[in-house]
Parts: sequence; C-alpha cells; structure tokens
Amino acid sequence: MAAANKAVLGPLVGAVDQGTSSTRFLVFNSKTAELLSHHQVELKQEFPKEGWVEQDPKEILNSVYECIEKTCEKLGQLNIDISNIKAIGVSNQRETTVVWDKLTGEPLYNAVAARVSPGPSDPVAVVLSGSSVPAAGTSSVWLDLRTQSTVENLSKRIPGNNNFVKSKTGLPLSTYFSAVKLRWLLDNVRKVQKAVEEERALFGTVDSWLIWCLTGGANGGVHCTDVTNASRTMLFNIHSLEWDKELCEFFEIPMKILPNVRSSSEIYGLMKAGALEGVPISGCLGDQSAALVGQMCFQDGQAKNTYGTGCFLLCNTGRKCVFSEHGLLTTVAYKLGRDKPVYYALEGSVAIAGAVVRWLRDNLGIIKTSEEIEKLAKEVGTSYGCYFVPAFSGLYAPYWEPSARGIICGLTQFTNRCHIAFAALEAVCFQTREILDAMNRDCGMPLRHLQVDGGMTNNKILMQLQADILYIPVVKPSMPETTALGAAMAAGAAEGVGVWSLDPEDLSAVTVERFEPQINAEESEIRYSTWKKAVMKSMGWVTTQSSESGDPSIFCSLPLGFFIVSSMVMLIGARYLSGQFLFKLDNLLVSINVFVYFSVFFLFPVLGNLENPLKV
Repeated sequence: MAAANKAVLGPLVGAVDQGTSSTRFLVFNSKTAELLSHHQVELKQEFPKEGWVEQDPKEILNSVYECIEKTCEKLGQLNIDISNIKAIGVSNQRETTVVWDKLTGEPLYNAVAARVSPGPSDPVAVVLSGSSVPAAGTSSVWLDLRTQSTVENLSKRIPGNNNFVKSKTGLPLSTYFSAVKLRWLLDNVRKVQKAVEEERALFGTVDSWLIWCLTGGANGGVHCTDVTNASRTMLFNIHSLEWDKELCEFFEIPMKILPNVRSSSEIYGLMKAGALEGVPISGCLGDQSAALVGQMCFQDGQAKNTYGTGCFLLCNTGRKCVFSEHGLLTTVAYKLGRDKPVYYALEGSVAIAGAVVRWLRDNLGIIKTSEEIEKLAKEVGTSYGCYFVPAFSGLYAPYWEPSARGIICGLTQFTNRCHIAFAALEAVCFQTREILDAMNRDCGMPLRHLQVDGGMTNNKILMQLQADILYIPVVKPSMPETTALGAAMAAGAAEGVGVWSLDPEDLSAVTVERFEPQINAEESEIRYSTWKKAVMKSMGWVTTQSSESGDPSIFCSLPLGFFIVSSMVMLIGARYLSGQFLFKLDNLLVSINVFVYFSVFFLFPVLGNLENPLKV
C-alpha cells in the first residue's frame, strides 16, 4: 500500500466487490494494478425459515455507500486526491434476486439469496482469507431451497427430448438461478404481485439494484445488468444475448420488469451522491467472471480456480459456446465493450473445499484453528493411504450422485490425525482435478497451467498438492484481490474512460508464485485412481427409505401396527368383561402378543439372518 507521504501518479479506478458476507470498496492504480486502499463492511444474513436465506437490499446498498466514503477518507489520509478516481466497477454475488418499487425506490421483499456463507467474523473465513481483505464472495456454501417445489413443477413441463431451457441458457433447471426465485416471489408475495400489476416493479440481480440506486434510483436511475449476470438468471439466451421470450413465457415472467442488458465494460451512468458524485460506473461483472478477468484469462483454454468454502472453476472457451456432457455449466465469461465480441466459459464447482477444514475443526475437533491443518499435514507429508471423500450431501459435478455420503477409508493402526488432515487437503485437489478433467474432455484443450485465487491458496501444502495431482503448474498471483481487480479493469477500459488498457502488451506484469509438480506422472495417476476407487465406495449410502429422510418408518410397520391395534382392542374389551378368569385370560393373551412381537422383530431376524421388519 502507498506510503502516507507519497503522491500517486496516474488515474485511479474503484471497484465495488459485493459478496454474500460483506461489501468492499477497493481503489487501484490503473497503470500498475497496485491496490491503494480499501474498506469492508460485514453483512447480515436472515433465515426466516429452515432452508430460506435472505438479505436486506437496503443494508447492501448502505454498505456500499459506507465503504466508498470510508475508503475515500483513507485515501485522503494517504495524501491521495480522490478526484483521480476516474471510474467505478461493480462485481457482485450472482443469482441473488431483488424486486423493488421504481416509484419509491423501496425493496418489495428481501433479496432471495443464491447462497449463504459464514460471515467474515467466522474463524474459518478469516483464517482462510490470509490477506488483510477477506474475500467477499468466496465462502459460500448452502443454497436457498424454498423454490424446490417450483422447480419440480416446472421440470414436468419440459419434454424429455427437448430441454430448451438448457440449450438456450446453458443452465440446468435448478433452485440456484434467478428465474425460479422470481417466480416464487410472484406466486407468494402480494406486494410484488400488486407492484407488477400496477407496473411499478423492477427486477434485478444485486448489480442491477446497486447500479439503479447509485445512478439516481427513483430519480432517473439506470435499470441495467451485464451479460455475465444476465446469463445466470435462466431467462437470457446466451446465443442471441437477449432476454428470451419463450423462456419468459415458460417461467411466466413479465419482460417489462427485466433490466436492459449491456456489455461488461461501458458507461452505464454517473454516481449521483456521495464523495464520488459524478464518477462514471462503467464496469459490471458477476464475481466469478470478474475473477477470470482479474486473472487475465483472456485466451482460449485458460482457467482459474477460486478456493473458498467451495471451489469455482471457470475455463475460457473463447467465442465458442461449449455445452458440457459431463455436468458442467455453460455461461458467459465477459463482453468487454459494446462492440466487442462475447466470450464464453465452462463452469464447474466443488461443493466442499474450505468447508472440510471447518468440519475437521468443529465436528471432529482434531484441529483447534483452521491454520493448524497445514501444520499437521506438513508433519507427515503423506496421507499414508488414507483417502477422504467429503460427500457430506452427495457428490456434485461430474457425478451428480445424491446417494453418496462422506467416507474416510484406507485407515490402519498407524493412521493419525495428521494423515486425516493431509487426506482432507488432498480431497480438495482430487475434486478439482475431476472438474478440470471434465473441462478438458468437453473443450478438447488440455490445460497447460491452472491460475488460482481465494483464501485457501495461502496454504502452500495445498497448492503443492494441487500441482502434483493435476501434474501441471499452479500459478498464484501475489495480489490476491482478483475479483475486485477484474471489475476495476472492466471499468477503466470502458469507452469514454480509457484509463486501463487490456491489450496484452500493455497489461502490467503480475508477480506470481509458481508451484511445479514434484512427483512423477505415474505416482500422480496412481493416487488419483485410488481416489476414484474411494469415490465409488461413497455411493449408494442413502436410499429413499433411509432414516435420513426423517420418515418415522416404525409407524409404517404392518406387524407392529397389528400388535398395537390387537392389544388395544383386548385391553378395552377387558373393561367390559367381568370375572377373575376372564381378566387372567386377557392378561395371558396380551403376554402372547408381546412374545410374538419380540419373536418377529428381534429373535427371528437374528436367528434367520432376516431383514428387520422395522425397515418395511
């Protein structure tokens, strides 16, 4: 960071990095890509019901204003003139859905979140960040699941041989994307329904909400989004780069509430308030696309992996829209100018990465702090044949196997917590390889190296393991704020701003740390094939009759039901029967019933190796 008595030459560019757990504003020197100052504000997440995740859109907006003001104050303390800030870019959590009133500027409901993350105060989020600026959008983990029934109903309307939703959007029909969240709001929130009927409602992802508010709101705010965020709504045709009439009719979404779709790099409007009033907002990218740009993955076949609670892998497929046959998503990577071509990407995600560290800490207690895992792994330098498949809620890409559950296998008397810690780190790397192998098969362009970012990349053991398991170099930039940098680059390069050149020869040389494979290819393949064997053993643990479903199957047992009903009948009948003999006879019959029940449910299954009828 610049010294307090040093004036900064050259134009500056600011970037809003709006994530699930925090908002940040960062300012870069456009000539050197140096981070000069930043400020961060933590955000709350609301859980009104189990499986629901919401955020307050006004809190998000106010956090942006606060971050901008505080960062400008810090720049003043560093003797840096804020009038040198020539543009602002926006990077945001994708898919999160906001609907608001265009006349009052008030949200009509909370933002329905796409994912939820441990807050920045969570020890894992802080430790894994490893920098002075915890990553705002890299620690996401669980989805808002309120739209599950909506998805199930919609899926019944898609012909089995004509999945027009995926062919137009590159996305599977899922609770994750914005269209079904918006459909839920239209079906369940009367304020939203009424505003749509009266033509007062506007819809957008978080970028749309912020740009509209920052450029004037109800007093002339610009209602727009960029192609990367639009491509995550399931309403956007990624081929024509327009909202799709057929998709909007399928989801029953009125097109008049949708934002205008713009490129990722152009002037959308000017700031209307605050310390940076009059500065153009000229860059907009969804967080993972912003990281791809910040990593300067501008060539076909270049890929980046962001390591947080999960992992997000994006591979630039160039101007070619590649559809995956291995469970990956097709998405828009970026379009850096109105007259510039659109670039596409394949995206895959690892559900459990940093989350496995938190599980070892909170559930097993084999580490007290998250940074201990690197120390433990370093002590042994091997898993000693132990493999950890963290399929806590099933296997995702490329398997998509919900019946799988987590396993730790290959244990011996020699295995200790250090080996399990090492195996947990290996699991992150093996999962990453599976995604990259799928990308290689889909693209036909084997990676020459992998560019990485995110909090977990500060773990050197993990990065070396990743290079060994992929058997290609892993490249980590010394400046970790790639997401914010990507938004700043897009803003500074916009026509009418022109302070940041994206020509390859003009891009600043970024200092990197490079991890080369240190094992031979044969050993790498042996370890990977053993991992695949462990994955196979994790499958099929959960069935539809599993106790995990919470179904009280004991009450569905016919033998038990017969026993309960017959016993109740005899006991009640005894009330109406007189005489000592009849009472004793009744007790005898009850005793016989108890013996029959014991025999059927416990004795016979043991002696005859039968299945317990309780599982009927």
